[in-house]
Amino acid sequence: MITGTERFVEASADVAPGARIGVGTRVWHQAQVADDVEIGAGCTLGKSCYIGSGSRIGANVKIGNHADVFGAQLDDDVMISPQAVLTEDRTPRATRLDGQRQGPGDWASTPVIVRRGATVGAGARVAPGIEIGPYALVGIGAVVLRDVPAHALVLGNPARAVGWVCRCAGTLDDRLRCPRCDRTYELAADLLTEIQTGR
Repeated sequence: MITGTERFVEASADVAPGARIGVGTRVWHQAQVADDVEIGAGCTLGKSCYIGSGSRIGANVKIGNHADVFGAQLDDDVMISPQAVLTEDRTPRATRLDGQRQGPGDWASTPVIVRRGATVGAGARVAPGIEIGPYALVGIGAVVLRDVPAHALVLGNPARAVGWVCRCAGTLDDRLRCPRCDRTYELAADLLTEIQTGR
């Protein structure tokens, strides 16, 4: 076991020398963190997850076991569930037109952006360049090909909005009230705004 000041990196994890990991962050078994990655304070990186070069991860983010995050921006309080994949390459090829293997300079990164408090469900796939709004919830196994508005609940392949979720992740009822915490929202021009704080 390798530990640093208020950080934990399990001995089997592979953290590149150029990665920066915040105080209180835990990196578990066989996780891999590439160079040029920034991870904020208080995060958890699950077993065998992969964090690709260029990823920027805020504070208190949880990345589940076997999740793959390629060059994404994850704001504070985001959850990436087990086996979810966030991709960054819109034009993937193994070789260039001249038959040579592609290298790092042969593609342009188009990162996924996941805003504060959003959740990407287990096994979900998110296409390059997608933005997932604050407190949105991407359901299990969804394939996200379009931006997701704040607080939207999206399901399916391709993912479609089927409802709204509260900051606490409870599904809002027809009156835009959360039965879990009693917060109430209003909807105007596809923008959900909290109007009453819950318990």
